[in-house]
Amino acid sequence: MPPEGALLESRSMRDSVMARVEALDKVKALRMLPDGVHVTTEGVARYFEVSTDVIRQLTARHRAELSENGLQVLRGPDLREYQSDNMSLSSGGEGSYPQRRSSLTLHTRRAVLNIAMLLRDSDIARCVRTYLLDAEEGWREGYAALDRRVTDVESCLGGVGVALRELGPVLNRMSYRLDSLDRRLDATNQVVAAISNRLCEMSDRIDRVDAKVDHVAQQVGELRRGRKRR
Repeated sequence: MPPEGALLESRSMRDSVMARVEALDKVKALRMLPDGVHVTTEGVARYFEVSTDVIRQLTARHRAELSENGLQVLRGPDLREYQSDNMSLSSGGEGSYPQRRSSLTLHTRRAVLNIAMLLRDSDIARCVRTYLLDAEEGWREGYAALDRRVTDVESCLGGVGVALRELGPVLNRMSYRLDSLDRRLDATNQVVAAISNRLCEMSDRIDRVDAKVDHVAQQVGELRRGRKRR
C-alpha cells in the first residue's frame, strides 16, 4: 500500500490503487458466485475486461479442459428451454443474446476460475491467480500445521505406551495386594461370623440360666411363706 502522501500528490498512483481495489472486488464477486449459476461468454469477457473473441479463442484452444470444469454448449431443445427460463436476459439490452442462435456457451464458476488460470492479458485474471496461489499457500500451511499436530499426537501416544508398560508391574503388584486384602477380609468375616454364633449361643444359655434362677427364687419364696404359717 503506497503512503498517504503519494496518494494525495499523484493522480496515476490513485488510479492504480483504484484499479487494484476494483480488481479485488471482482475477485470477491467471483467467490460469491453460486456453483449452479452459469455465465455466458459475453459475461465472462466483461468480467475479465477483454473482448469476447479472446474468450472464444481461449475456449477453442482449451475446450477439453474447460469442459471438464463445467463449460457446456446448449443447442436445440436445451437452448430453447434455457432461453425460455431466462426471458429477461433474451429480451434485449446490455448483456442480451439473440433468441435465434444455433448454440450458447455457458460457464460455471469453476470454468471461470479455469479461464482465469489460462488468460494472460487481463489484470482481473492476474488478481484471481494471485488469490488462488495465496489460498493454496494457506491450505498448504494449514495441512503442514495439521501434520505437525498429528505428529505431536503420535509422539504423545508413544509416550503413553511407554508409561503403560512401566505402569503394568505396578498395577500387578497392587492387584496382588488387593487380592491378599480380600482374602484377609474374608477370613475376618468368618471370624466375626463365628463370634456372632458364639454370642448367640451364650445369649440362649444366659436366658436359660435366668429362667432357672427365677424358678429357684420362686421356690425359695414359697418355702419362706410356708414357714411363716407354722
